[in-house]
Amino acid sequence: MSNLWDLHQLRDRPTVDLPGETIPALFWNASRRRNDLVWMRQKQLGLWRSWSWAQAADQVEEIGCGLLSLGFCPTERSGNGGGERASILSNTVIEWVLADLAILSCGGVSSGIYPTDAATQVQYLCEDSDSVILFVEDDEQLDKVLEIRDQLPRLRQIIVFDMHGLRTVDDPMIMSLDALRERGRAWRTKHPDVLQTRAQACRAEDLAILVYTSGTTGKPKGAMHRHAGLVYSVRGLSLVLPQDEQDERMAFLPLCHIVERVGGAYHSIYTGARLNFVENPQTIPENVREIAPTVFAAVPRVWEKLYSGVMIAIKDSGWVQQAAFAWGLDVGSRIAEQVLARKPVSPWLKLQFSVARLIALNNVRKVLGIHRARVLITGAAPISPDLIRWYLALGVPMFEAWGMTETCGAATSTPPDRLKPGSIGQAAPYNEVRIDPATGEILVRGPNVFAGYLNLPEKTAETIDGDGWLHTGDVGTVDEEGFYRITDRMKDIIITAGGKNITPSELENGLKFSPYITDAVVIGDRRPYLTVIIMIDQDNVEKFAQDRDLPFSNYASLTRSPEVQQLIQDEIDRVNRSVARVEQIKKFFLLDTQLSAEDEELTPTMKLKRKLVETKYAQPIEAMYRSTP
Repeated sequence: MSNLWDLHQLRDRPTVDLPGETIPALFWNASRRRNDLVWMRQKQLGLWRSWSWAQAADQVEEIGCGLLSLGFCPTERSGNGGGERASILSNTVIEWVLADLAILSCGGVSSGIYPTDAATQVQYLCEDSDSVILFVEDDEQLDKVLEIRDQLPRLRQIIVFDMHGLRTVDDPMIMSLDALRERGRAWRTKHPDVLQTRAQACRAEDLAILVYTSGTTGKPKGAMHRHAGLVYSVRGLSLVLPQDEQDERMAFLPLCHIVERVGGAYHSIYTGARLNFVENPQTIPENVREIAPTVFAAVPRVWEKLYSGVMIAIKDSGWVQQAAFAWGLDVGSRIAEQVLARKPVSPWLKLQFSVARLIALNNVRKVLGIHRARVLITGAAPISPDLIRWYLALGVPMFEAWGMTETCGAATSTPPDRLKPGSIGQAAPYNEVRIDPATGEILVRGPNVFAGYLNLPEKTAETIDGDGWLHTGDVGTVDEEGFYRITDRMKDIIITAGGKNITPSELENGLKFSPYITDAVVIGDRRPYLTVIIMIDQDNVEKFAQDRDLPFSNYASLTRSPEVQQLIQDEIDRVNRSVARVEQIKKFFLLDTQLSAEDEELTPTMKLKRKLVETKYAQPIEAMYRSTP
């Protein structure tokens, strides 16, 4: 556990020096170095099972040899400098990582598919990536593939991780992962060194992985990352996020997303930090408490959900607990303000904080599962600065990092000893960042920047200019200390009918700080005033209604309750009080359907797609503008 007033200690971690210029080289060198140490853990049937580095290496070799026995990835290389392509359609499980490393060790190209994608999207991604092998998690994912496999003439083999419910399947195209491993063991006996030879033959400039953008506008684009960029990124990440073999990490974000793929799995390979795989997205709060990660990276939606749960629980507790928490949080907030101002914390305040931890804050941290955390990391979407301050008040430093698929993860990060909520930090030491003086757009340049979009040279040319600068689409500012701040997406800035430029993300972040609001989309471009579409937090609003004996039969009727409408109006009023009159939200509309990652309105990282929401809910939006507020 870090002392908030002594954040320099977060830099004092051993420097990792693992040789290798490709991801397979890093993995095989790591497995030989760490051998019997535990690398990964996954909960199965209520028990945590461990995989040592040696066990993981053996399974990767079996899977890789099984792929080679199927003729995967002949030695001739494609035009992009990589071998044949294989896709993985699965939730975040250990088998995903093993399959990914096997594909890369064969000299192939690995592409991830979101487990929430529909069959038609799976077809598009397999076609676009030209995949010849497809790994799927279970019968649910297999059903999607069987629905569209006639449209995939290049697909040769489907490999299933979990055959539960599929034991009687008799289809030459479908093979279990266990059967592939058995085939690999037999093939390895006859060809004992071929996989290692293939892995060693991989070149730094070869195409390694495809990471498809979430497709908030148009079809997803396949971002191409070469081994050189991936290795450069994980080595660079170790400079801004030091971790080692003593650290516990959680794996729960989609592995086809750049954050979990590079910042989680590949960074763990390099540093040796243990990866703990959650059971499913619904068990994250429970699994966090079991794992108690020392380094915890998540998207804002997770931090908001954890915060909301605590605040609702505090409201239901007795007055003694409420008073103790309020006092403890006040002490923590005063320390946090001193730290943020880079002023020394007095011994008296430190003593009070020790008492506050003892009577209240330690219990809250244990309930959240962050009592062992050295650091919390937030990224992938904007977060309310007030939420960062709340975690700081608990005594746990939270850093904000910013990047995108195309930057191979973090391009900026908060220095451990200089926190600045509301900022995305300074340029990471391994790339350049600047603001375009003409447009205010944030530009990034460095070896970590992707190699371009697969099959889309025109889009690549639009995104990376002649000087190698990546045009991110984010608008921002930079202060005299080199701290960057995102003001909005270039396409999202609102210009009202009165000509006022408004940044919707600041208002949306203020609303999402409420325990009763999960997400919000502010509307108002070329409109006379601002309105907002809101997605309520189902659990917390249901509890609000139950505590007051409010009648409701389902989610839709809950959103129509006058008391719930007033509850949300009060939250909007809270945000309105902090902005100028022209920036205030005049009307709102509550989505009457509880959305999940399977719904088209949400990205896989659980962000509302602004343009799609505006189009799909055009009618209620127009209704909010039919009369003057």
